[in-house]
Amino acid sequence: MDAVRTRLAGTELDYYALAALPALGLGDVGRLPMTVKILLEMQLRAEEAAPETIQGLAHWTGTAPAQAFELPFMPVRVLLHDYTGLPAVLDLAAMREAMQRAGKDPRHINPFVPVDLVIDHSVQVNQYGSPDSYQANIAHEYAQNRERFALLRWAQQAFDNFTLLPPGMGICHQINLEHLSRCVQVRQTGGRQIVMPDTLVGADSHTPMVNGLGVLGWGVGGLEAEACMLGQPMYLPFPVVIGVRLSNALPPGTTATDLVLTLTQLLRGHGVVNTFVEFCGDGLAHLSVADRATLANMCPEYGATSALFPIDDQTLRYLETSNRETELLQLVERYCKEQGLFRMDNASLPIFSELLELDLASIEPSVAGPQKPGDRVPLSGVKANFAAAFHLAEKEAHASLPGHFASIAGPDVASARERDVNSGATVGEGRVDEQVSAGSVVIAALTSCTNTSNPSVMIAAGLLAKRAVEAGLRVPAHVKTSLAPGSRVVTDYLRQAGLLSYLEELGFYLAGYGCTTCIGNSGPLASSALEEQVQREELDVVAVLSGNRNFEARLHPLVRAAYLASPPLVVAYALAGTVRKDLTTEPLGYGRTGQAIFLKDLWPASAEIARVVQSSLQREMFAREYAGIYQGDEQWRSGCAPDGASYSWEAASTYVKEPPFFKNLASEPQPLEDLVGARALVSLGDAVTTDHIAPAGNIAATSPAGQYLLEHGVSKQDFNTYGTRRGNYQVVMRGAWANIRLHNELAEGKEGSWTTHQPGGDLMSIFEAAERYRAESVPLIALAGKEYGTGSSRDTAAKGPSLLGVKAVIAESFERIHRSNLVSMGILPLQYLPGQNRHSLGLSGQEEFTIRGIARGLVAGEMLEVEARAGDVSKRFRVITRVDNAAEVEYVRHGGVLHMILRQMLARE
Repeated sequence: MDAVRTRLAGTELDYYALAALPALGLGDVGRLPMTVKILLEMQLRAEEAAPETIQGLAHWTGTAPAQAFELPFMPVRVLLHDYTGLPAVLDLAAMREAMQRAGKDPRHINPFVPVDLVIDHSVQVNQYGSPDSYQANIAHEYAQNRERFALLRWAQQAFDNFTLLPPGMGICHQINLEHLSRCVQVRQTGGRQIVMPDTLVGADSHTPMVNGLGVLGWGVGGLEAEACMLGQPMYLPFPVVIGVRLSNALPPGTTATDLVLTLTQLLRGHGVVNTFVEFCGDGLAHLSVADRATLANMCPEYGATSALFPIDDQTLRYLETSNRETELLQLVERYCKEQGLFRMDNASLPIFSELLELDLASIEPSVAGPQKPGDRVPLSGVKANFAAAFHLAEKEAHASLPGHFASIAGPDVASARERDVNSGATVGEGRVDEQVSAGSVVIAALTSCTNTSNPSVMIAAGLLAKRAVEAGLRVPAHVKTSLAPGSRVVTDYLRQAGLLSYLEELGFYLAGYGCTTCIGNSGPLASSALEEQVQREELDVVAVLSGNRNFEARLHPLVRAAYLASPPLVVAYALAGTVRKDLTTEPLGYGRTGQAIFLKDLWPASAEIARVVQSSLQREMFAREYAGIYQGDEQWRSGCAPDGASYSWEAASTYVKEPPFFKNLASEPQPLEDLVGARALVSLGDAVTTDHIAPAGNIAATSPAGQYLLEHGVSKQDFNTYGTRRGNYQVVMRGAWANIRLHNELAEGKEGSWTTHQPGGDLMSIFEAAERYRAESVPLIALAGKEYGTGSSRDTAAKGPSLLGVKAVIAESFERIHRSNLVSMGILPLQYLPGQNRHSLGLSGQEEFTIRGIARGLVAGEMLEVEARAGDVSKRFRVITRVDNAAEVEYVRHGGVLHMILRQMLARE
């Protein structure tokens, strides 16, 4: 709509002016939420924008209009990390291979929009607690990931619009916040320079962290991100925008972490799944961009699509501090004010679909756990929470084994202090021995972009560590401590403040710049003796981390409980060595003279924290660290990789294999068919996460994936993780539902990746059962409860089941990203009618299933009929097809979104 394109304050830049819409009869957009304004501006720029879509957004009132419309969303850029980015690169490489086999130019498979890929998920905390930890861990990262990195280096030279950030630079979301995001972008369009809001999607669920900077973006499945990269818009339903009005300020002694855990509990309880959250109110003036980013980072944990903070003076202040150029600051302020995208104090609130209230003054010190980010616990209640969650009173009353709560003693501790020859882990000097029992903290990690992006909580952790050291406190030897920030700037300002050395004295030496413990790359525990004791005595041991995820078995296979906490509380629990202390009333430990030291004695005042942040955080640090971020270290610069338009596959590689998805691709998809005589491979309960479906952590030698690697000459010590092996589809399919804590109702009570093959009922691994069903030409489905697929945005959680032959998943509800991933792989997500589930329908999962209505042609949201037959007994029920729009129907018809795009490209050539 050229009629609303306007020069920006006399510059050579144009923009699509929202203020011009009333003159065109499109309504006054002044009271629209910022989220809706950004989506509306995107439609004004679109070449083929539907008038009803523009009118529907311009007249947005918070309730859906009578005439439904689809909203195409085409972001300005895409963000990837290596766990999700490598499969995306692999798919593009496989598509190029298919183009070449068809005699076409493979270079036509190319990102349509700019893509930034950050290698941040490969580093593991194998060594810790010593000055050498960082160098040892990054050297191990390079050694284990040579094949993966070669593929990514090839992509760097093969693709246009593709930028790669090497290992050791930080976590993608924190780098996005501190460096990549610009708040507004300028793009060359039709010979003109067009200014537009900075928007993105990322193939990681915590992409909304950048919403704290006023940038609208959210996490999508890896397949959705790939489709966006190739120019395929996402189709959104009518936007529901829930306002959260913040009032007052945080009280002394609380942090942004305490606030986000409270917010997560509030919004998850209220129900904001598939909505846009937008913050407003006078309380915003008291929250820095770093605080806001902490709140936005946890967006997937409360289930919203995004969590936008409007651009305002705090935004400009952050852009300046993080060394963005002066011209950009001027452009952001000028453009956003002219577009009505700049928040002003005392301005009228937008009209929201719903408005919630949160008083910042009501926040109290908290943690979340022991297994869900939304389960907030007041600090004073952690001791009781853990005891109740793991039935300690009952267990201890019936404990009969002597030494059940014995400590690690003798030479095992001595060797743990130096170097454990089996695990490769080291601990710092000055550790103290303490009994290891249920509730013992075995991992204390200052990690994750959620909190390491916030200088106030990191400085608070450093100040608390300083006072603890000065008081004579030490961390018990069984606690594995690590510092893995999301940016190299963090260690700069901690060192400048004189606090890094105190963290190191407590064992929090730098272990890496990347996503470590939070993603499951925690490495071994403090010693092999400790791991053996935990296994032998089945101890419920604990991790405490400053991260955003604590799902069951995510952080370490032996750690059953995990609590999310602010960085200073992570340090405090490391000192306490257990969660079976009330840190509000019981001492953390005892000083040199035997005096009791309490948390309140160590906690720094808010004014002191602010003063240290002000004096230690310097713009020059951002300038220095980001100046050479694309070049990487010497190991990266000296590496080699294939070149050319097509990738040179290594036949012997156990990391990177050409996936089978595009081999023998027909020019037209096969007609859809009803599912007849299908069997349930798994029958699962509520809140099954993508960590259950596609774990990212350790590979057990006895698992199908482990057996495959052993058969291909890989030693157990070189297994690496499921996450780093995502480039090998053989591992992906063997890793489907491979979580050791999986509870499959078809596994006869056995925990882990087990099921029974029907109709005989033979117990076997899920992979073995799927292979047997494949040989018998039996289609497969999966059954599940509520919130199926919550957690990380892993395309492997859809690719793995697809490779096993799963055609449909019937669940009570789906998390947004996982539902999209299923559709993008051609798997039908089907939803029980309200009030129904597998139990109310009397389904055991052992039935033979037939799903009718598919062959006549899918329709978005239609009802399909399911028949479940067990012997002579037949049960019929209806399900809702959660293929939500016409574009998704096409994805399923083609067998997947990439299949569709590839066919279109082959037809155009």
